[in-house]
Amino acid sequence: MKSTPKPPSRAKSVLHRYSPGTDHWDEAVLASGFPRRHWRKLAVAIGRMGLQQLSRRWQSGRQLIQANGVTYNIYGDPQGKERPWSMDPIPMLLDTNEWARLERAVAQRATLLNSILADFYSKQRLIRERHLPAALLYGNPHFLRPCFGIDPPQGVYLHSYAADLARSPDGHWWVISDRTQAPSGVGYALENRLVSARTLPIVFDKSRVRQLNGFFDSTRDALLALAPNRRDNPRIVLLTPGPYNETYFEHSFLARHWAFPLVEGADLTVRDSRVYLKTLAGLEQVDLILRRLDDGFCDPLELRGDSLLGVPGLLSAIRAGNVAVANALGSGAVDTPAHMAFLAGLSREILGEDLALLPSPRGGAGRKARVNTSSIIWNS
Repeated sequence: MKSTPKPPSRAKSVLHRYSPGTDHWDEAVLASGFPRRHWRKLAVAIGRMGLQQLSRRWQSGRQLIQANGVTYNIYGDPQGKERPWSMDPIPMLLDTNEWARLERAVAQRATLLNSILADFYSKQRLIRERHLPAALLYGNPHFLRPCFGIDPPQGVYLHSYAADLARSPDGHWWVISDRTQAPSGVGYALENRLVSARTLPIVFDKSRVRQLNGFFDSTRDALLALAPNRRDNPRIVLLTPGPYNETYFEHSFLARHWAFPLVEGADLTVRDSRVYLKTLAGLEQVDLILRRLDDGFCDPLELRGDSLLGVPGLLSAIRAGNVAVANALGSGAVDTPAHMAFLAGLSREILGEDLALLPSPRGGAGRKARVNTSSIIWNS
């Protein structure tokens, strides 16, 4: 009879005061008190350095966050509008096989939601055949009637998609919410990775940490391919609500990383159904707008008339095919919890597959599943 190999003693010693709960899933530790297999290298490394050295290293990590200006703005916060980014010194680890399953599940969900949006703004077969109640669409304030009949480039509405996830008590992943308008998180994920690599360099060197560069390169290439005129050097801008937005750091971070001009609505103008960027040298035509603005605020002429953040006439330029917007305007129509009850059936109807990620039966993370939440980003 084979005996189960014991984890290194240092892995156990660093957790000797920790007792895992029994009413929720513990990411790092088994019920026996030993770390899970994919957590053992990290547990050993922390055991070797000790809590004092870990505290010193994390102090350097906090200084790096401050030096890089990583903030998350909160309106009316007594600490000021630029609150330093809150980050745990211990990174969240996922097993390779589990991540592969989660990646496929998120991609499936994004594909399904994209297909639903394509139906909403064209044939509306799902409504006519009663796969969805009509009130769920026509009573939805995020369904933009002026966008009906507009076919986005390559039929893609969701160029990026995010899902808020939580663990169930037995370890399964639950979906808490879908983010389909202008999901944030990728810039913060890269900053988290940089800070963790600086804080725990030996662990990163010895572990097979999945790199993020491929994600950013493929996303940029996908955006460049969306330019309607497909010129050799298309102009792409990143549209932000401005420095008071809660994720403005990420807007400026992505603009610098991809070398896209960071603009606000007043920096753009529409002439003859074309969007132009105002520059000191004159007007320069824009081919693609990467928006970080809720779609209802993007065009005060046809959408929200009280918006001071958008570009008047933007929808006319989109209809004419002279500019593309990512994510496509109107993508917020599936960014509501009301759709979750129908997605399993719609997955079988549209994709011919069972839905891999299901919502929490409590309609949220719940008391026992509030151990951790994650935002997983998927790009087309």
